[in-house]
Amino acid sequence: MSQNKDNDQYAVLLYYKYAEVPNLDDLATFYRSNCSSLRLLGRVRLSSRGVNVTVGANLSSLHSHIDAVKAYNAFFHDTDFKLATCHHPLNDKVAKECGFTSLSIRIVDELVTLASHPLLKSPDISNAGKHLSALDFHSSLHTANKESPENGLVLLDARNLYETRIGKFHVPNVETLDPQVRQYSDLSSWIDDNGERLRGKNILMYCTGGIRCEMASAYIRSKGAGFENVFQLFGGIQRYLEQFPDGGFFKGKNFVFDHRISVGSSDANVIGTCLICQCSFDDYSSRCRCTYCRMLVLVCSSCQLKIGLHACLHLNNISPKAMAPITWINESTPYVCELCQKQGKAVRLTQLIENGESKTSLPDLRISRKLRILCLHGFRQNASSFKGRTSSLAKKLKKMTEFVFIDAPHELPFIYQTPISGLNVNCASTLPPNPPPPSENCKKKFAWFVAPNFDESTSGVDWKVADGPFDPLQYQQQTDGYDISLSHLKNVFSQEGPFDGILGFSQGAAMAALVSAQEAKLKGEMDFKFVVLCSGFALRMKEMECGPIKCPSLHIFGNEHGKDRQIANQASKELASLYDSDCSVIVEHDCGHIIPTRSPYIDEIKDFLGRFL
Repeated sequence: MSQNKDNDQYAVLLYYKYAEVPNLDDLATFYRSNCSSLRLLGRVRLSSRGVNVTVGANLSSLHSHIDAVKAYNAFFHDTDFKLATCHHPLNDKVAKECGFTSLSIRIVDELVTLASHPLLKSPDISNAGKHLSALDFHSSLHTANKESPENGLVLLDARNLYETRIGKFHVPNVETLDPQVRQYSDLSSWIDDNGERLRGKNILMYCTGGIRCEMASAYIRSKGAGFENVFQLFGGIQRYLEQFPDGGFFKGKNFVFDHRISVGSSDANVIGTCLICQCSFDDYSSRCRCTYCRMLVLVCSSCQLKIGLHACLHLNNISPKAMAPITWINESTPYVCELCQKQGKAVRLTQLIENGESKTSLPDLRISRKLRILCLHGFRQNASSFKGRTSSLAKKLKKMTEFVFIDAPHELPFIYQTPISGLNVNCASTLPPNPPPPSENCKKKFAWFVAPNFDESTSGVDWKVADGPFDPLQYQQQTDGYDISLSHLKNVFSQEGPFDGILGFSQGAAMAALVSAQEAKLKGEMDFKFVVLCSGFALRMKEMECGPIKCPSLHIFGNEHGKDRQIANQASKELASLYDSDCSVIVEHDCGHIIPTRSPYIDEIKDFLGRFL
């Protein structure tokens, strides 16, 4: 009777396996049949390189699933099946968000996505760090803790910021590195930026169950000399807490991606704190999220109530003073995570109340994810004109992008061409003069780069006669003004960011290219994931001499017969050749000096951008 009761108890099963899958379709068919027949709920991710599974059901069904998986193929025999009994999903909201109200089986390219640059190749998983059992991992930390802080060992947490806020390893004499990333795909960039903190060290990595360390450790080791000694906690924090029920060197709770939310040790100490009032708190069951980036944040029930009441008062035009003695939270909530706060982000409740919205309900703070793209116009244009020129593109991409347009910092003078006389000089001389149009009817024009002899003081309302006929190669001489333009963009990123990418057209593309070439150097001041370079060209400046540019890039330009009379096809090709071919996409079109919005070009643009959503 007792055994039957145990078999009926609910449990969660987690496992992953990296191996070459001989027939992916057959594997998917097996999982669909087996999981459906056993009524498993959760997530199954399959790729040509292995599987990643998190499912829940009663114990007997999970044991049957494990037996069937082992029997399916020999490469599953040494898989670490992590099985934990727990309560049934109680909170429908949490269960649904974690995928435990249905069965989701998907074929994916990667089991976990390490790089935010989706075009970059993943590291060779066979080069992953050495596995350490929970006992060996603990022993290494124990030994290092008895030595001096200069013991040559570092702990590297491979999890997201919101996970580390409720639990982490703490060893007094061992340096622990918390990358504080929003998502796992940002970790590779952190590793790139902090290579010197890892070089020559014995690196002990850990994550929830182990799979994220597999890919991340292989990425670190791929950097070569000085990065060979990488070790990972086999089975992750879950296996460590099973081995050390009192928590050992792990303090707090282990965040998990199922309805349990977190799993703790026998040590009941809480290390998390409320985002608002800083009281001890580590419960993510309310699923509060940052208004901007949607990352989970810790907000205690008391602060949630106060903020909810405050929003209601605003919606009904009631003064908070009338509700004393409630202590009111600053209007810069709800909710802004600590990473967005560092970027200067804030939200006022009054900004979240839309005109015409019913005053009997709270505003919906859920924000659909769109890519924010900073748009840099071409030479002698401005934000307004470029917005008009790209209106068709913005319309086609409205479900996936938000374009932000800005003026370049260098204001240009108004110029005009003198009328060309006819062959009869005497006749032409008798014609009335042809004055330029009044400047008040013209908007200011700007540039990212100017000619070396450019005099900024000549900008203004006065019209000037052009030095000569239009020169289609003038962009080759406009090489000054980069420092001012770069400083201008830094301010824009600080005040209006964050941005996912930069789109540049013509001279704006040349500016975006220079910024992308300096991506590593600009980290922290200008963070972005990709550039879109339209009718671009490369300026011959030292900043571009950095070897293959590894920033993901989309190059859009006219082909040899594309009728782009401004920027030659060869110039745009040369710019594209400066980028790592593994992370660049080229779209050549026949539409002239524009950004095409018809098929197949728009489909290729959507495909590139979609990889960053």
